[in-house]
Formats: sequence, structure tokens, C-alpha cells
Amino acid sequence: MRSVGRVGQALPMDYDPTQYSGSASHYLVGRPPYSPTLGDVLARDLALDGAGHLFDVGCGPGVLAVQLAPLFDQVTAIDPDPDMIVEARRHATAHGVTVDLRQARAEDIGILELPPMRVVTFGQSFHRVTRAAVAEAVYDLLEPGGAIVLVTHDIDARPQPTGTGDPPIPDKDVQDLITSYLGPNRWSGRRLASSYTSERWEESLAKTRFGVPTTMHAPGRVDITRDVEGVISGYLSMSYAAPHLFGRRFDEFVDDLRRLLTAHTRTGRFWDWPGDTAALIARKPHRS
Repeated sequence: MRSVGRVGQALPMDYDPTQYSGSASHYLVGRPPYSPTLGDVLARDLALDGAGHLFDVGCGPGVLAVQLAPLFDQVTAIDPDPDMIVEARRHATAHGVTVDLRQARAEDIGILELPPMRVVTFGQSFHRVTRAAVAEAVYDLLEPGGAIVLVTHDIDARPQPTGTGDPPIPDKDVQDLITSYLGPNRWSGRRLASSYTSERWEESLAKTRFGVPTTMHAPGRVDITRDVEGVISGYLSMSYAAPHLFGRRFDEFVDDLRRLLTAHTRTGRFWDWPGDTAALIARKPHRS
């Protein structure tokens, strides 16, 4: 089976292609995975049976699309970053999954000529879209009884479990190092990261035809560890520490980060606890 890629569609003029410039190749290496039981939780709650069409919005390197693909007979995924599409194609191919990959923004949904969808997912991407307009477009796209699912890590879902014995990632020290290079502001491409609305996702959905969503949790993995290079990739996968932001000092920053991390571990590894996986679910009624 193969993944399908479509690139080159026109994107809105306000799209900032620098947000994740240089980050795509670091994402799968550095970001913690979602709960391995997320698919089971969604299958039970949404009565998924292997049929229907999944649409993953802001798919990045295809993490969620590939993980949930066995629950559907078709999968389509979009992302505005062409490098993310390339990584998603590789990820899907490596797992023997067919995904129709398209370079597009969430705001393009209404012009993509998509068929009705059973489920539309956003994996840690809903905060980057024009929420109300996109949610309403998703509502129109869903088949009756279909659902929108917003997926993220929830570090506060339960008390922190016992780790692996490896040290935790020294995030405060890393953030201080990033600040020493980039200054106190956190940038996402050419705009401040703080310029994105802080409104909770459930509050945004409650203002649309979906109404207030329900929240389901799938237990996160407690055994995730990363070596120094994996932790470095984790930070480089973030828009606020994307490689392009460091300019000519990028190699210097990576060297300093590597030295910092090496000094914080005797095992050569770090424990990476992402929390449980939260899924905010809202449905389109079977009948209006």
C-alpha cells in the first residue's frame, strides 16, 4: 500500500510558511506518541467498525492519520507545510498505510471538494486555525452522526506516575538556553506565539453548532525515553525553537544544547512523560 501526495494547491495569503521551517524531520523523532489505546477509546465511543472516511487536519508528519487508519477504509490528511507532507508520506509508507495527503490549510476545507467524512481529527493543531469558521466547515463536511475529535496530551489528567529511573528532561534549563539565543519572546514563524488565542478548545467549540464537547482520556505511555539527540529533536520540532529562528547560530545552539543535556544524565537517556491522551469529541446530530 502507498501514500498519495498532492502538493502545490494555492494557500491563503496570510499563511506563514516559516512557522515550522526546518522542523519536519525532527517531529517523529522528538515528539512523544499518543496513547497506544487511543484508537480503542475512539472506536468504542464512536462505534467505529473499519468503515467510513477519516479526515485529519493539520496532520504534520502523519502521526494521528497513520495511527487511526485501521479504524477506517479511507484516510485523507492535510497540512500547509510541504515538508510535513513529505514526512507524512514516508511515515504512511513505512506503516503500509494509504493516506491521501494534500497540502492545504484548515481554512481551505470548503474548497477542497471532499466527500462526507465520518470523523474529522485535529492532532494538537486546532489552536492554529480560525476556530469558529473551521469548526463550522467541519460540521458541514461531516456525515450525519459524524464527529470532530480534538486530540492532545493532558499532563494534568492524573498525578505523575513513576518514571523509568532516567532523569526528566531539564526543560527549565533548556528554555533558559533558548531565551539566551532568541530573547524573551517566543515566536511562531513571523508572529508571536502569544498572539494565538488562549481560549480553551471546548469553549471555542461551544460557540459553534457542535456545542460543548465531551472529553475522553486514553492512558499515556509511562515508558518513553529519549537519548540526547532525541531530546534535541523534540525542541527543534517546536515552532518557538524551529531551526530557522537561530539563523547562523543554529549549529552553535545545538552544540550548547547537547552539552547541557549530556551534563544532566548519567544514563544517556531522559524520561519523557507526555501525560494521558485527551480526545475532545463533539458530534453532528443524525438528524437536524
